[in-house]
Amino acid sequence: MSRIGKKPLALPKDVKIEIKDNQVFIEGPKGKLSRRLSTAITVEIRDNQIFLKRNSDTKSAKALHGLYRALIANMLKGVTEGYTRELEIVGVGYKAQVQANTLNMQLGFSHPVNFPIPEGIKIETPKQTQIIIRGIDKEKVGEVAAEIRRICPPEPYKGKGIRYVGEYIKRKVGKAAQTTGAK
Repeated sequence: MSRIGKKPLALPKDVKIEIKDNQVFIEGPKGKLSRRLSTAITVEIRDNQIFLKRNSDTKSAKALHGLYRALIANMLKGVTEGYTRELEIVGVGYKAQVQANTLNMQLGFSHPVNFPIPEGIKIETPKQTQIIIRGIDKEKVGEVAAEIRRICPPEPYKGKGIRYVGEYIKRKVGKAAQTTGAK
């Protein structure tokens, strides 16, 4: 049995959960989320706890058991606390600001980059070189952060670009600093 899948999930007081037609609906103080489940997994609610059971012992059902438990745990955390990803911009003249439903960025290109903010996501720029992405869906927050980072990923020579806060960029030595030995 899946070690993760067999652990019950505690249901917080201010969260409502509903299961019908292999779909889980979770509503909390921050919002509502839903997810369709596989037919190989059944969800039960007993004593303010959520239990996931698999209907068969096939390899795919065993794989889905832990996956759906983790996904439902992420949904519970999302509707109660929410998720946050932080990005930092490194480079001379690189900056970002939010205008209406668009994130406008100056990233050293000949033109400004406009990133439309998806529904369900909040983006803040407390400093010109800091981007904070918030939302209740963990997958969506991570995907938006990855899309923004993909616009101008950090390069290994000067370290310029968009990176996650705390991300380490392995730096390379430039061509001028190398010694070849030939004269």
